[in-house]
Amino acid sequence: MGRKKLEIKRIEENGARMVCFSKRRSGLIKKAKELSVLCDVDLAAIIFSNRGKLFQYCSTDSILQRYQAESSTGSREEKSSDDSGFITSDEILQKVERELDELCVTDLVLLEKQIEVALIQTRSAKTQRMLDTVSSLREEKNNLADEKRSLEEITGSNRNTSKKKMIVDLNNVADDRMTE
Repeated sequence: MGRKKLEIKRIEENGARMVCFSKRRSGLIKKAKELSVLCDVDLAAIIFSNRGKLFQYCSTDSILQRYQAESSTGSREEKSSDDSGFITSDEILQKVERELDELCVTDLVLLEKQIEVALIQTRSAKTQRMLDTVSSLREEKNNLADEKRSLEEITGSNRNTSKKKMIVDLNNVADDRMTE
């Protein structure tokens, strides 16, 4: 009995998608190793996860230089039609390959740690700015509440004095009418 045909479409559940990616990635790298050994070919596999993590396999160290040399002669004609300002995926891949060629695994690990430290510093600065903003808004709120209270006191005392004046004025009017 054979396997059921799998429909190739995006897996919606995140956990299942990550498990599938992990299994298929390891299977792909295993197949690449087998192909390299069995057929005596130079082979490279570069995989980026959806979070940007790099996974790679190279059968020889010189494979990227050979690819760059081979692709630079064939891609000059393509680069002549430079009518768009966008970078194509092929150009990005070539740039990454050139940079990966210059970096070893320890350099990549160090770079990853530097990025993590920079991310932590950025998040810390963002949190500090948010706390400063909240603090200044609370202070402004307290100042406005104090100003409101003082204005209420002033308007409240004005209301009381105006009522007293009205009472006094009415008394004066009543006294004036009686004397007339």
